[in-house]
Amino acid sequence: MGIVERIKEIEFEMARTQKNKATEYHLGQLKAKIAKLRTQLLEPPKGASQAGDGFEVTKFGHGRCALIGFPSVGKSTLLTLLTGTQSEAAAYEFTTLTCIPGIIHYNDAKIQLLDLPGIIEGASEGKGRGRQVIAVAKSSDVVLMVLDASKSEGHRQILTRELEAVGLRLNKRPPQIYFKRKKTGGISFNSTMQLTHVDEKLCYQILHEYKIHNAEVLFREDATVDDLIDVIEGNRKYIKCVYVYNKIDVVGIDDVDHLARQPNSIVISCNLQLNLDRLLARMWDEMGLVRVYTKPQGQQPDFSEPVVLSTDRGGCSVEDFCNHIHRSLLKDIKYVLVWGTSAKHYPQRCGTQHTLQDEDVVQIVKKKEVEGEGGRGRFKSHTTGPVRIADREKKAPLKQ
Repeated sequence: MGIVERIKEIEFEMARTQKNKATEYHLGQLKAKIAKLRTQLLEPPKGASQAGDGFEVTKFGHGRCALIGFPSVGKSTLLTLLTGTQSEAAAYEFTTLTCIPGIIHYNDAKIQLLDLPGIIEGASEGKGRGRQVIAVAKSSDVVLMVLDASKSEGHRQILTRELEAVGLRLNKRPPQIYFKRKKTGGISFNSTMQLTHVDEKLCYQILHEYKIHNAEVLFREDATVDDLIDVIEGNRKYIKCVYVYNKIDVVGIDDVDHLARQPNSIVISCNLQLNLDRLLARMWDEMGLVRVYTKPQGQQPDFSEPVVLSTDRGGCSVEDFCNHIHRSLLKDIKYVLVWGTSAKHYPQRCGTQHTLQDEDVVQIVKKKEVEGEGGRGRFKSHTTGPVRIADREKKAPLKQ
């Protein structure tokens, strides 16, 4: 029996099992078994001697967005409208067969947009080269899930289920669970609050399913069994997702209003070029890019080319800003002057741990180098003689 058949068999057993207090331990073990099998499904075959043919392209720009969706929903047309890159679009499905990159120039920043081939139901099991498509999405900062507004709402649920099956967690944050494997000492289970979904016995059974008998587990929130399994696996990617409903020009205004009010959703029309500016602004907000302008001492700020920072790519502190310019700059800094929304007054004298915000202006003040040997004549602060008295040369005795 293959891995896919074993997963379907366990899913069928979970579907026919009643959910109550007596069966929660059994369901927890089944969820752990499914997670282990899906991890094995993502691993390359043992006999593969060389790497497969994937869709990965070189990272470029200050951020990366990936277009994911079913075939013929308007992904290639959206890429052409936003970036100017010509991606073939036709009236038949699977027009795009490889990854096509494009660059969006927005707010003095460069955002890489990837047009991926359409995925189908069962992509997490390898159908339609779905694994390669989802692997590229894992390397993105934001996923744009393009949906057809005229189709049923089930398409969104199918795509979300396929992405979560391969370890992508959309619009979620990592669970507040501390987990560390140990060599000895058994399993230590603690929590800082009352747990309603997981108890000590269930945690022990899940860890034993993974053959972990020595570990330390600390719950800092009321997490579920799935959250605990995600922490044990350690290969989950928590990524932001925006649901983009295309073709709103073929549905009624009531349906458009209903779709636009759903969380993390935005409605557009590539045919009539409607609401594309709102889509770009939403992408910018989700990526959390921060533009920082430099100001030389005694001169006006340089607003031509900002330094673009990101929370997901390094951080947005003054230290990250200095490392972005040059690695050796940090050790020469005395302090920095900051103008902008992150400063309490203009200018504010800050240290290296200050967090910068969008469109801040930063002036770096470096340490002054001491000329020569630190002064002249009797004002010298440093001597060339030995430090210890025992190492000094003794003068010759005076002649009597």
